[in-house]
Amino acid sequence: MLRNVAPLKGGYMITSIVGFIISAMYVFPRSERWGFTFVLFFTLMFVASMISMTYGPDEAMYHVGHKRTFVSEIKK
Repeated sequence: MLRNVAPLKGGYMITSIVGFIISAMYVFPRSERWGFTFVLFFTLMFVASMISMTYGPDEAMYHVGHKRTFVSEIKK
């Protein structure tokens, strides 16, 4: 189903947390529609970062950090 999934960076989670707090405290009181939209967006970002922290099979991580080799580059 989901193959070759690499974990997200820590900055992604921090961005989602800070964005949620700013949206909930500053944007939502001024505009409920935009506040709800931003809160939902940053919540989904946080959920995605939590899902990427789960352990997967080791075989799915073999490709991480390796460049793809194209046939045209091998022939050179």
